[in-house]
Amino acid sequence: MPTTASSSPQEIESFYSNHHGWLRGWLHRKLGNAFDAADLAHDTYVRILAAGNPPDAGQSRRHLTQVANGLLIDLYRRRRIEAAYLHTLSLLPEPEAPSEEDRALVLEALIEIDTMLHRLPDKARRALLLCKIDGLSYRDIAKQLNVSVSSVEKYIARSLQACYETLYSNG
Repeated sequence: MPTTASSSPQEIESFYSNHHGWLRGWLHRKLGNAFDAADLAHDTYVRILAAGNPPDAGQSRRHLTQVANGLLIDLYRRRRIEAAYLHTLSLLPEPEAPSEEDRALVLEALIEIDTMLHRLPDKARRALLLCKIDGLSYRDIAKQLNVSVSSVEKYIARSLQACYETLYSNG
């Protein structure tokens, strides 16, 4: 396991052994599924250790629940996207259905887009979606968001920049 300058392997082992069972139980109660709970518990520790900042002993469970809650939200969001995508695919005639590989690639892209969108400020995200999904003009978006047209221009520019960065940071 990686260590940080401020934590020894023994401290990390103690952090894990003192709280792992509790975290898995807490996640199991939240999820109702031992397998997903074990996966998220593991991912929680990986995220904390990769960040290089294990919490102080008195804050361990609070920190674990904060990180685990974020991962729970991500899990629910991924599942919601996957369910919507699979529902949409079920409406296609069978000859038009994509291959399993293409499904996986599209689903991965949808999740990445969703993640990027949720990093944007609310008005920037809404402006982009109103423009690109609903086809509204900047003037109509400005009315709907109760902002100026120049603010909408800035929101769209910021959102498109985030899309560009997401697209080109991975490839």
